[in-house]
Amino acid sequence: MLKQIFIFMTAKKRQNSNLINVVKGFFMNNPGRSLNYKQVSKQLQITNVSEKYEILEAIEELTRQDFLEEAQRGKYRLKSDTGTVIGIMQINPHAIGTVLDENTGREINVYPRYLNKALPGDKVKLRLFAQKKSGFLEGVVVEIIERSQRTIVGTIEISHAFAFLVTDAKIYPYDIFIPLENLHGAKNGQKVIVKIVEWAEKSKNPLGEVVEILGQAGEHNTEMHAILAEFNLPNRFDDHIEKAAEQIPDKIPSEEYKKRRDFRDVLTFTIDPADAKDFDDALSIRKIENDLWEIGVHIADVSYYVKEGSVLDAEAYKRATSVYLVDRVVPMLPEKLSNKVCSLRPNEEKLCFSAVFVVDNDMNIKNEWFGKTIIKSNRRFAYEEAQEIIEKQKGELAEELLTLDRFAKILRQQRMNKGAMAFDKIEVKFKLDAKGKPIGVYFKETKDSNKLIEEFMLLANRKVAEFVGKRKNQQAAKAFVYRIHDEPNPEKLRQFSIFAKQWGFDIKIRSQQQISNSVNQMLEQIRLKPERDILENMAIRAMAKAVYSSKNIGHYGLAFDYYTHFTSPIRRYPDLLVHRLLEKYLNNEKSAHADELELKCKHSSEMEQLAADAERASIKYKQIEYMSDKIGQQFEGFISGMTEWGIFVQLPETKAEGMIPLREMADDFYIFDDEKMEVFGKRNKKRYKMGDRVTIEVIKINLEKRHLDFKMIMGR
Repeated sequence: MLKQIFIFMTAKKRQNSNLINVVKGFFMNNPGRSLNYKQVSKQLQITNVSEKYEILEAIEELTRQDFLEEAQRGKYRLKSDTGTVIGIMQINPHAIGTVLDENTGREINVYPRYLNKALPGDKVKLRLFAQKKSGFLEGVVVEIIERSQRTIVGTIEISHAFAFLVTDAKIYPYDIFIPLENLHGAKNGQKVIVKIVEWAEKSKNPLGEVVEILGQAGEHNTEMHAILAEFNLPNRFDDHIEKAAEQIPDKIPSEEYKKRRDFRDVLTFTIDPADAKDFDDALSIRKIENDLWEIGVHIADVSYYVKEGSVLDAEAYKRATSVYLVDRVVPMLPEKLSNKVCSLRPNEEKLCFSAVFVVDNDMNIKNEWFGKTIIKSNRRFAYEEAQEIIEKQKGELAEELLTLDRFAKILRQQRMNKGAMAFDKIEVKFKLDAKGKPIGVYFKETKDSNKLIEEFMLLANRKVAEFVGKRKNQQAAKAFVYRIHDEPNPEKLRQFSIFAKQWGFDIKIRSQQQISNSVNQMLEQIRLKPERDILENMAIRAMAKAVYSSKNIGHYGLAFDYYTHFTSPIRRYPDLLVHRLLEKYLNNEKSAHADELELKCKHSSEMEQLAADAERASIKYKQIEYMSDKIGQQFEGFISGMTEWGIFVQLPETKAEGMIPLREMADDFYIFDDEKMEVFGKRNKKRYKMGDRVTIEVIKINLEKRHLDFKMIMGR
């Protein structure tokens, strides 16, 4: 096969870059062997003398790139960095694998040709290559230690003798062969769930078996269920879970009133999205003596209803989070709890766990209190309603809203002064018809009403974490659940600063304050510009991911030394854990076991990532569905990503992303330079970089694979 590849390349005037990739692949598949150019030529079945010398030139070029090393005179081998790494394989939508080295915290990239049959979730062993000048690590899968038990979603294609599962997402870069006897009633064109039953060593494709039929591909409900199944997320509750929820009484027992601080007569309200039904949080405000204000952050007391060790608790832990798709919420808790009993609905008495602060007119905190309460919300605001009152400075509860808005702005400025990042991501939303088809796209931006709620939730989360985490009287801090955010990877940060400079922004990276000031300044300048999304995404990619942990290191992005999640127990399991722990510690009970908490933190972080991936997949599906009638139309966009096989372009009007295959760029032979993250023409030297503005034509749409193909019309 390699000889055929070489002959093909020779017929194409021996493209040097392709030859280098062949030699590179050969050494990667033969790690540890030291070979001279003649031995390599023999293995590649190359006999022509001139072609052998081209092999030698390729070897020498790979040595200059620090990919190979001369083991002994004239003999070369793969240059290994730290040997091998064992970890869990993840594959992104561009079909590039990543494995996290848990010892160093660094990610290793695995390009598609080096996956060697690895699938998402597989436990694999990687052999590392020499570190590139860019600082990024790459590797090749040399062993699959343990196969993931994940099922795979896709569309059935049936011929007279066999069937294939064409997978929905590029995270599964292999089609799955399905013997007809394993279809179990599935018909051509249906969306199904398949499990892999066998993958022979010499077989290109795995063998699969249909385990569930979801429905006809292209139907709205089928596709939403398929997305949930793709990420192993449930779409409903089992009957025994629903039954357990229904048994929870609606009425609050009379003895519970005596145990709680009563806020029923204090002005209290919620501010949420217009279509929300699960109201986690409410704010109360009242003026007290000497120009002081009492502000209460009241959070649904889910821990009162969901007892540790119950079937509801087990289900909530398994799910760990609610999932928000484009047209629905898949809740962590059954509707009886999430939308009724626990939800802080107006004019209903509700049990809460509260953080109450006494502050002066400059938002200096004079006193704080944490404990169980009972409230009765006076008003439910949608964000839009609250925003209108803030902007017009008049309307229902205007004085209270404007006071809270002023306090929120003080809190936000305090965070910025300490080095917090001001990311305000724009949400993509869709107008759907009765059948779920998108008929319009719009963007939801964070405004003052959103920031008001955000700042008081941040305050409550921070103060709860400080209350538990700060050592008192030389006592060791008790075990707790923290929301942590590590410092950014220096190399990723350096790469982002280089990228930002192309747009005229000087990102200083010597200290947290310099980083936050220069990033925030950039974000403010691009707030209303079409390139905002590209630059903001690149900045976010340079940062670490926030996760849950029992080991506190602070939250870099928020510039907090202590931070947790306390404010959304209806939709996040870690918040439920925090409520239980806080209650224990307020009652002076002994510390929980940190190791047990860490396992729960890790699980919650993993489920949070899956939920985010599912949400993005549902958005991408609707973006592409919206573009389905636009083949042949031209749009202006920005280059948002690059790989060795194509350029990705994002369209500002919809934020949909499509790919221009390099092989389809007919004006030249284009090569991807992963060191500089650019594509250049071999003859005309034309270069395309991240963020470049280009004009494209939509030429192909694959809704099942959530994929758009573009053609380059013009670039600059």
